[in-house]
Amino acid sequence: MTKNSTTSSFTRRDALRLMGLGGVASLVAPNLLLAPAFGQTPPATPTGRVVVGLSQEPTVFNPLMPHIEVDDGVNFSVFDALFRIDPQGVIVPNLAVEVPSQDNGGISADGLQWSVKLRDGVAWHDGTPFTAEDVKFTLELIVNPNFRAWRTTGHSLVRDITVVSPTEITWRMEEAFAPYLTFLTETFIVPKHILEAATDLNENPFNQAPIGTGAFKWGQRVAGDRLELVANPNYFGDGPHIEQLIFKYIPDYTVLYTQFRSGDIDLVGIISPDNYAEASALPDRVVALVPRSSMESFYLNVERPQFKEVAVREALYAAIDRQSIIEKLYYGVPVPTETFMPQQSFFYNPGLPPQEFNYDRAKQLLDEAGWVTGGDGIRAKDGVRLSFANSTTSGNHLREQVQQFLQQTFAEIGVEMTISNLPAAVMWGEFWQQSQFDSVIVGSAYLIGADPDVTNRLHSGSIVAKGGRGSNNAQYSNPEVDALLEEGARTFDSEARRRIYFKVQELVRADLPFLPLYADTSVLGHKEGLEGFVANANTRTESWNAAAWYWQA
Repeated sequence: MTKNSTTSSFTRRDALRLMGLGGVASLVAPNLLLAPAFGQTPPATPTGRVVVGLSQEPTVFNPLMPHIEVDDGVNFSVFDALFRIDPQGVIVPNLAVEVPSQDNGGISADGLQWSVKLRDGVAWHDGTPFTAEDVKFTLELIVNPNFRAWRTTGHSLVRDITVVSPTEITWRMEEAFAPYLTFLTETFIVPKHILEAATDLNENPFNQAPIGTGAFKWGQRVAGDRLELVANPNYFGDGPHIEQLIFKYIPDYTVLYTQFRSGDIDLVGIISPDNYAEASALPDRVVALVPRSSMESFYLNVERPQFKEVAVREALYAAIDRQSIIEKLYYGVPVPTETFMPQQSFFYNPGLPPQEFNYDRAKQLLDEAGWVTGGDGIRAKDGVRLSFANSTTSGNHLREQVQQFLQQTFAEIGVEMTISNLPAAVMWGEFWQQSQFDSVIVGSAYLIGADPDVTNRLHSGSIVAKGGRGSNNAQYSNPEVDALLEEGARTFDSEARRRIYFKVQELVRADLPFLPLYADTSVLGHKEGLEGFVANANTRTESWNAAAWYWQA
């Protein structure tokens, strides 16, 4: 098969004009990147392997089903989407040959009619040709009520999908949905010829040994230890340049860093901040701070009776010595934030009220709300004790230290917090997705790509525990926020959208369904000599472009 690489004719000026249509370029400023050295040439045939260290184990291999961040590293390597988003927030072709726009006729002026032209000569890993039928099947599968889909937002508006030819597909949007182009950068296409005859789409052998069109093919999974992918020699794009891509699962952050230091791991996206200074001095290592799009928060299940009142949430926030957490426990690596919106984003609202650590204010808020301290020192109201559990991933020692710190500080205001941590596979399963927790400490990326739409995270229709589809696990509900999110999704003008999402951030900051701890900055490292690696804050994985990686000769 002849390789081909179609470059995008989608300019930065196009991106600015169509910002509303897809959350494309210039929404996120360039980050501190770990870029490849100049003058290096990839090998003619795949050579060597790269071992990526993960703190959690990938377990979901159908990319359309509910999954967490570490699963994305596998998805980006095994599968392709119609488009991808680069580190500057520009949408570029992947399985499509161009990014549709109003200028090139791919999207109608009203945003309702879409036409996508696809690459020819692409094959699935089993040799079956990829066609527009696979795209149609994927878009229909996502909204199939019998399929447990990760996201249906945007996809549920697609109507009249028509396969014009093996390399062209069209559809109509029921209503204009500005972020849809960006959503498609994380909608990985799955094979119709394998899944269309499945009797149970949710429990299918494909989900444990997937077949994609990506640069790497499924190798083997050793549960609890590692996952191995192998080079796809018939990949249509550039690369892959390595023979084997291994995801090594190490749940303990200290052990994860130790294996990076010893050389057992080639690349790691999460070096604990307390190891940053030492890591930076390691010989033959490249270590850098990379701003991320995620936010660390003390995340509340607001349907719990303890958290229903805003006054309680405000009191808890006032009782958090956030600056000490950042400086003493995280060595000053992350930065404070008051919002889910990345600070690099065009839509970031810098005018939100800053959190103030104040025990007296916290006590006053609880006193005024009628929470009375009992004989055991714990406040109660209407038969509800102000006592709750907090959970996070077992083995994350810095989060565990934060928990212990908060447990002590909350006790100062008459609040009891117990600690109940779980393995990642349990923590982020139904416990998280079905809102079975009281509170968690979690890092979350609220945006899909660079688009500001957060319907999936904050709309009341995205509460899975109440029959919705999405990731509003806090069970947060505010009719004004719902209305603004719906308006923002229909709005194409970037300045108008900015005003809408500024207001959303104001309302969410006032409601406090989560208590922001900091905007995440990753300490990311790899061995010297690994070329082609570039960080991308618009994705949730450091291995988003593993096809480009190779070892310096």
